[in-house]
Amino acid sequence: MSITTSKLRLGPLPKTETVKVTIALTTALKADLERYAALHAQTYGEPIDAAKLIPHMLEAFMARDRGFRKTRGM
Repeated sequence: MSITTSKLRLGPLPKTETVKVTIALTTALKADLERYAALHAQTYGEPIDAAKLIPHMLEAFMARDRGFRKTRGM
């Protein structure tokens, strides 16, 4: 299986202030998240802990959610 080095939807991660939140994932989702982290590290040349991707993924998801944007007056 070859892994492409095309751009990922989630680009390089910015440095931000964070708070800790605990979540539960299915084992399949955790495995996918780990694979995404590996691909992200390969694409952008920096190792990344899979858990650090979650806030950025959630932010990107909510930014594209039309129903949510309407409630924020966007």
